[in-house]
Amino acid sequence: MGGYDDTPADMASENKVFFENGWLNMVGGCCGSTPPHIKAIREMSEQFEPRKLPDVGRPKMWLSGLEDLIVDDVHNHLGMPFLNVGERCNISGSIRFKKLMMKGDYATAMDIAKKQVEDGAHVLDINVDDGMLDGLAAMQKFVKIAITEPEVSKVPFMLDASKFEIVLAGLKWCQGKPIINSISLKVGEELFKEQATLLKKHGAAVVVMAFDEEGQAATEEEK
Repeated sequence: MGGYDDTPADMASENKVFFENGWLNMVGGCCGSTPPHIKAIREMSEQFEPRKLPDVGRPKMWLSGLEDLIVDDVHNHLGMPFLNVGERCNISGSIRFKKLMMKGDYATAMDIAKKQVEDGAHVLDINVDDGMLDGLAAMQKFVKIAITEPEVSKVPFMLDASKFEIVLAGLKWCQGKPIINSISLKVGEELFKEQATLLKKHGAAVVVMAFDEEGQAATEEEK
């Protein structure tokens, strides 16, 4: 067993700097702390005001891989808002990636992902939609490998598929806050709400396509 030598007074004193600087939302104990330790921290904290909440500003789209990404703050060399989504890990966008996925060569496919991030992709699109491929298994395996590669997983992922169960398979293994591409009302309002609720539960950003059971929205009124 570990030896814990801090007295309640020691522990309260060591935490004081966090209260003085307003760094804490919550505080508590861990291994070795006892009710007297918690009591000492509580009594010390009573002389300080609760941490001030940040001012509420205009909502921003905030994504994350291992590193966070505020979409509104990303600009190109001209200073214009610009989000670079790497599309080379998309079967529809890269014949080389498609061949690698068909062969099950995930190691080389991961090199494509790394290269996109090195070249400046802010978000990595992952699409394994193909009639000759088990999309659910491929998405799950690709994401499971990708999250172990810091050079890849530092950026947010865009999980891209025509079938909801495929993006969900990837989402369950995805750290941070990815983008789901996409859902729509083509499946009907009830199932759409069910899918949207599930994605919200997982904390994902979502692309919603302007489709319903009748087809694509074309007019201003339909949109």
